[in-house]
Amino acid sequence: MSASPRRISKLLQWHDRAAAKLESVNEYVKLFEEIRPTVLFCSHQRCLEVIPAALAARSMGIPTATFIFSWDNITSKGRIAAPFDHFLVWSDQMRVELLQYYPEVNGDNIHVVGTPQFDPYADESLVWTREEFCRQVGADPARPIICYSGGEPGTTPEDQNHVRILMELVSSGRIKGNPQVLLRPAPVTRADERVRYGDVCRDYPELIYSKPRWLQTIPGDWTSVIPSSEDIQLLANLTKHVDLNINVASTMTLDFAIRDKPVVNIGFNTMSPPPFGVPLKDYYYKFEHYRPVVEMGAARFANTPQELAEHVNAYLDDPSLDRDKRRQFVELELDLPIGNSSDKITKVLKQIAVQG
Repeated sequence: MSASPRRISKLLQWHDRAAAKLESVNEYVKLFEEIRPTVLFCSHQRCLEVIPAALAARSMGIPTATFIFSWDNITSKGRIAAPFDHFLVWSDQMRVELLQYYPEVNGDNIHVVGTPQFDPYADESLVWTREEFCRQVGADPARPIICYSGGEPGTTPEDQNHVRILMELVSSGRIKGNPQVLLRPAPVTRADERVRYGDVCRDYPELIYSKPRWLQTIPGDWTSVIPSSEDIQLLANLTKHVDLNINVASTMTLDFAIRDKPVVNIGFNTMSPPPFGVPLKDYYYKFEHYRPVVEMGAARFANTPQELAEHVNAYLDDPSLDRDKRRQFVELELDLPIGNSSDKITKVLKQIAVQG
């Protein structure tokens, strides 16, 4: 009943008035009176915990800013949590999306800064040799490595089945070249991912299980986890040394495209009926943020196990396949060269603080 811009605006106004009465708003007012910030910056636009702080800052005339955390956050992750004044985005593409879904935002207050999550990929000091990387994860440097990037259980509940199919294709020789499979589960999980992948790890002991080295204060709560410096280096080397990535509509498609590594997206279900009521290929790959991957051909899509084997074999045989398409996709999503986003964010925040 509220699915119109005018009604959404009314709901947000009502929500802000109600939230402004929270005692935590007054607590932030007292804190800001003490520390006198010149700008309030939230590094993630979805955290509900920031609402009292943002409302307190607004009541005191302190400018607020947020960073759009990931490429799918505007189109598929719900409303922005608080009424921020300024928005830091990855690219002009993300700027267009923000104005499309939030027409009330002042375009002059949208700042293209790239994203710091890819800055480590430009830091040569983090790079290991292939031999060192393989030693770290327990792989053979002489054999190809396929990385399967898992999602959260509620998002991609069939991951463990897809990994099993991949392992069957490798062990049967239908995927050629005797590659190794490295499984990197989602960093933020609601349960121990070793339980979820326990059966396939037991049945295929050669499967390399590489757990992300994230710090979790509250397991399963995405607002309370951060990557450790060790994991930042691990991921920088994983994307550099792995030969090919497989995932279900993951942001890792972009990570590996930045490294010019081929990606195969899985488009077939293993459960009946499908978990989301429609075939997987008609669900995730219709999301607006993922359309450029599909339309540009930046990844290949496997709609059957046989197609999975065919695409993996093609890419392992010739990693340069679809190189131009991957490059075009990266250029669309990231306007600025990777490596200087953190500095750009700092400069923009200083400008906001000066302007008030």
